[in-house]
Amino acid sequence: MEAFLVSTGIVALAEIGDKTQLLALLLAAKFRKPIPIVLGILAATLVNHALAGVVGNWLMSLIHPDTMRWLLGGSFIAMAGWMLIPDKLSENETRFSERLGVFGATLLAFFLAEMGDKTQIATVALAAKFNEYWWVIAGSTAGMMLANAPVVWIGDKTAKSLPIKLVHRVAAGVFAVLGIAAMIGAG
Repeated sequence: MEAFLVSTGIVALAEIGDKTQLLALLLAAKFRKPIPIVLGILAATLVNHALAGVVGNWLMSLIHPDTMRWLLGGSFIAMAGWMLIPDKLSENETRFSERLGVFGATLLAFFLAEMGDKTQIATVALAAKFNEYWWVIAGSTAGMMLANAPVVWIGDKTAKSLPIKLVHRVAAGVFAVLGIAAMIGAG
């Protein structure tokens, strides 16, 4: 359960103000059909984070636990720094194929936007840290949905009222604490 809760919290915090949250807002404004958008986000996240979880679990089987501890610690500290860099959505990520429909466009756009994103890399690291990588996948997906579904349903009024810099600083602090804890062998 720890893997699920930690993954949910970290990904939800990391996602606030992230480019995929901006993408959710753009999709909501463009299509104005929240149900297929939320379902597209869910499907894309499940596939993307399942792949990330499998990669993290596979890395854990290849790398000696002492080495992995230092790699994880370093990656969490790097994530802390990355959290402090604001995300911007590129023009390529805002183009949608009308032929795919709302669900298909959301699925494709979200899947591609998540490739190499903070939350995907965090999912890899968390899956390597926790043996129960399926709980990490479930938690990281829940965190994505907690951060993105309200943006789709409520729109930019809620997103603009969040103190994004403060949320990013809190998330960076959580990643830093996890990194230090991993390096000293805690947890």
